[in-house]
Amino acid sequence: MKVNEGTADRVIRVILGIILLVIGVLEVGSAEILGIVLIVVGLIILITGITGFCALYSLLGIKTCKKCEK
Repeated sequence: MKVNEGTADRVIRVILGIILLVIGVLEVGSAEILGIVLIVVGLIILITGITGFCALYSLLGIKTCKKCEK
């Protein structure tokens, strides 16, 4: 897995992932379907932000990482 996300993309994903997790757990509740969906989506976004790799970007040939262009 090569890094295909830039710094700004990764920071936004980490922040958004944390927000979705908090909303899913505290506001909606993990027992409800919406809460579960928010938690799963939040985890996926958080993990892609931490690792710097997005499988969807890879499939579509998108790279937001300037260092990856080399």
